[in-house]
Amino acid sequence: MLNRKRILIFCLVGVVLIAFVPLLMAEQGQKVNINTASVQEIMQLSNIGPQYAQRVVEYREKNGPFQKAEDIMKVKGIGSKTWELNKDRIVVE
Repeated sequence: MLNRKRILIFCLVGVVLIAFVPLLMAEQGQKVNINTASVQEIMQLSNIGPQYAQRVVEYREKNGPFQKAEDIMKVKGIGSKTWELNKDRIVVE
């Protein structure tokens, strides 16, 4: 009985850690260069899922590199709210 409780506790702790790892990584404030980042890297930004990350990559491929970080708002579906959430993490190099 005691072993079952220990196993259950370990499993719960593991699930909690796995659930919060992406949040902890995002809070580390890693910069994302939108001119070179992959879809997966762009998805690390707040409020940007796979569809919008793909749009960023497609926009970049069609129009060339972004000139300014705030140019990400030229991508359909990414507006000022998303920009404000991420402006300290988005770079263009």
